[in-house]
Amino acid sequence: MLREERFLRIRNLLATFSRVSVDRIVQDLAISRETVRRDLLELEGAGELRRVHGGAVATGPEPEPPLAVRLVARQKEKRAIAKAAIGLLRPGQTLFLDAGSTTSMLAEEIAMLSGMTVITNSLNIALKLAGADEGRSSHNDVRLLGGEIDAATQATHGDGTLEDIRRFRADVALLSPVGLHPRHGAMSFEHHEAAVARAMAAQAQQVVVLADHSKIGLPSRMTYARCLDIDVVVTDAKARGMAALAALRKACERVIVA
Repeated sequence: MLREERFLRIRNLLATFSRVSVDRIVQDLAISRETVRRDLLELEGAGELRRVHGGAVATGPEPEPPLAVRLVARQKEKRAIAKAAIGLLRPGQTLFLDAGSTTSMLAEEIAMLSGMTVITNSLNIALKLAGADEGRSSHNDVRLLGGEIDAATQATHGDGTLEDIRRFRADVALLSPVGLHPRHGAMSFEHHEAAVARAMAAQAQQVVVLADHSKIGLPSRMTYARCLDIDVVVTDAKARGMAALAALRKACERVIVA
């Protein structure tokens, strides 16, 4: 049985039962336990299921943890991504940054530059770039987009935010998705977050997506940028060897592994 046919039949079993045992897959597909193990590992790496003792369970899109939790998770990987993203920028550019833990890490790197214009809906990022956490003056032009405030993400959103975004043209939009899927592109769980990222991408000359390895291959609820519309993907070294990363390299114009 061909690999793609096996994957399809495993997906169908999970869609029907939500949880399926290795024994059931072996019996239904007439394949070895070792083949099942390899297939489940690959499908888990693509974010399509979660392996559990004796089998696998279906996974569905989930909201991200609160920003405070994400800010302390995978810091080393996000720092590497931020440093690689800085290398894509040029002096004097205008940038969009959406709200996220990786873009927040990027803001710390941008704060060491001067002469940049940064437009963001993130209160956290705006304060970092304004030097509020260090009591210093900013050497960059920082603009916080208006709109309704979401306390969980510490960001603005809504019609006012989208109208504000459309007033600007940026050289680069640097966006941090909930998931980055080879087929569906950069995705968010919340509608209002996807709307902000989509508007930023539409108003930017170049779209750069920052996604640590935990987001590679992960689907979520709403696409805001297709792979064809993404100019550069930046991820971390732990993504190497993932099947979803290989698929992203084929779907996206440029992928940088930091």
